[in-house]
Amino acid sequence: MSFVEADVQAALKQLTDPNTKRDFVAGKSVKNVKVSGNDVTLDIQLGYPAKSVWSEIKTLVEAHLRTALPGAGKIEATVSSKVVPHAVQRGVKLVDGVKNIIAVASGKGGVGKSTTAVNLALALAAEGARVGILDADIYGPSQPTMLGVSGQPDSLDGKMMEPREGHGIQSMSIGFMIQGDDAPMIWRGPMATQAMEQLLRQTRWDNLDYLVIDLPPGTGDIQLSLAQKVPVTGAVIVTTPQDIALLDAKKGLKMFEKVDVKIIGLVENMSTHICSKCGHEEHIFGAGGGAKMCADYNTELLGSLPLDIRIREQADSGSPTVASDPDGDIAKVYKQIARRVAVRVAEMAQDHSAAFPKIVVQNT
Repeated sequence: MSFVEADVQAALKQLTDPNTKRDFVAGKSVKNVKVSGNDVTLDIQLGYPAKSVWSEIKTLVEAHLRTALPGAGKIEATVSSKVVPHAVQRGVKLVDGVKNIIAVASGKGGVGKSTTAVNLALALAAEGARVGILDADIYGPSQPTMLGVSGQPDSLDGKMMEPREGHGIQSMSIGFMIQGDDAPMIWRGPMATQAMEQLLRQTRWDNLDYLVIDLPPGTGDIQLSLAQKVPVTGAVIVTTPQDIALLDAKKGLKMFEKVDVKIIGLVENMSTHICSKCGHEEHIFGAGGGAKMCADYNTELLGSLPLDIRIREQADSGSPTVASDPDGDIAKVYKQIARRVAVRVAEMAQDHSAAFPKIVVQNT
């Protein structure tokens, strides 16, 4: 039985991408379909980084086509990922070298926001993306410790700073600039806001697919300035199941909505506690709060993480969970969250500004 390219496309309309829940044709992932005799070659280009599941998707596509195309000979699918820039707030200047900015925020402190931010960045990198992290928690910078990076950043031209690298991701933090771990950051709001913007725009980010910004907790000056001056693709809210934490998380979510920053979803941290001695699992901060908040505000629960001593120990030692135990159960949860974040970003409207020519008016 002979078939043509249209038959291949029709067959792939019946196959759903397990990560996006859309068929591969609707997701615009099918590229370069070639039929030679009874042999078929094609590319599957995903809009999100998913290195860990490329082989799984390749097997899925090839098996489906063998069933859908009776008499087919050799079927070869090549799977890859390509991350493109997506739309941000109107009128905000883009950042050179950065395609997408993901803000990680929390309504209150102590919910594990910085730990979530660094493991999210490392998980995106593990899936094949080029990733950076900006520590915008000006008053309590923790990313240098978590990444095990110290020392001041270099500047090749005296104007732009070179990002420091830790575990394969680019990083910048006010913590690189201050002397001593116990030096207090006694700054008023405008000073902190200006420092955050300088760190963002005076760092020579190198071709990042994603820049993760670890925000200070709350809904104050820095968060509002970020929404007004930083081109944010979307925000991830971190909370615990505790009622008071959820109350503050809702305030953070509403703040981003009011300033036209899209909400990617919610991460519920410390969801359960598993006893390190007996293995008993207990919802010590309550259960189901994150899921209920997502249902109330029409957003997605990206994932739930346990209260586990290893997460704290690994971050404190400068080698967060995704770096120190990449194949462990907790790292798998972080990677699932990262993939959901990337898929949600990929589904957003694309930024086409680069397609338009720049018009320069000058006197001659």
